[in-house]
Amino acid sequence: MKRFIALIIFVVMSMILTACGGENTSSKTAASGGNEKQASSDSRSLNIGYTTAANKNDPYHLTALKFKELVEAKTKGRITVNCYPSSQLGSEPEMWEGMQTGICDMAVMTNAYVSTFVHANGALDLPFIFSDLKQARTVLDGEFGKKLIENMNKSGVTCLAFSEGGFRQLCTSSVPVSKPSDLVGLKIRCMETKIYLSAYSALGVNATPMAWGELLPALQQGTVDGCDAPLSVLYTNGFPDVCKYIDNVNLFYSPLPICISNNVLDKLSDADKKILTEAAVQSADFVRKNNDSNAKDMEADLTKKGMTVVYDVDTAAFRDTVKKSWSEMEAYIGSNWVNELKTAVGAK
Repeated sequence: MKRFIALIIFVVMSMILTACGGENTSSKTAASGGNEKQASSDSRSLNIGYTTAANKNDPYHLTALKFKELVEAKTKGRITVNCYPSSQLGSEPEMWEGMQTGICDMAVMTNAYVSTFVHANGALDLPFIFSDLKQARTVLDGEFGKKLIENMNKSGVTCLAFSEGGFRQLCTSSVPVSKPSDLVGLKIRCMETKIYLSAYSALGVNATPMAWGELLPALQQGTVDGCDAPLSVLYTNGFPDVCKYIDNVNLFYSPLPICISNNVLDKLSDADKKILTEAAVQSADFVRKNNDSNAKDMEADLTKKGMTVVYDVDTAAFRDTVKKSWSEMEAYIGSNWVNELKTAVGAK
């Protein structure tokens, strides 16, 4: 919240300076994109935030970077995109609220955080709802994904496309995890969302909500025993220094909505809206391919750095254990959304 307040102060001061020195439509604040209706010939700057570091192969960073490259190429530099990694524009809830009010232009979000504001998105967070990446991508690219995007757009924030973190794997400091009983009693860092907390409760985990930026010190100090995150995020954010095991449990699938404030989007021409949407879709496809092509190399490199990758996982036992959270969360998400997704994936 401190970052959010700071952003508001920064925006106000920038507006005062602009009023004194004349308007420059190509120079905007780090949080806001301006208020003018944009014709397709106008130049402008968009700012996109995310919480992870600016590391090679990090899916959040890659999404933003590729989006920047494509938008600037498609507009020949008329629209510039500034990337703000490492929570520079705030935490994910703060960025979401900033987009709703127009203080924050754009963000690459974690779907689990989006689901706290748009409950229907929580269907994608149900543990073990997807059997593999191909199935998850087919659902997101199909009618169900389109309906979710249309539903999100009513919130004051538009989803341009779903990029991908991938399956969130467990990363544990001292205990390998291959079956549900291995998790009982462990303190696992968890995003503070109803669905994640419900899933971990079903597994007997001592779920410990905390901000992403607090996680590495917490692992170093033994405050928590592990966390969940996509392989690419674990690889690019220093986890070999604090954890011994990567447990390929595939507990949650993690789409990354590429979001823009409706206040910002509504001021753009139809042509520019199309450019941003096309760039987001292409960025998402690029990140998916990068995840696929680098997964084995990432695992091999993590092994060289002293980590052990646990492949022998009792997926059926995990699914059976967490299924009660599906029923528990149905009313929260919306039974229509849960039932439609279960039908799409053939789940009972």
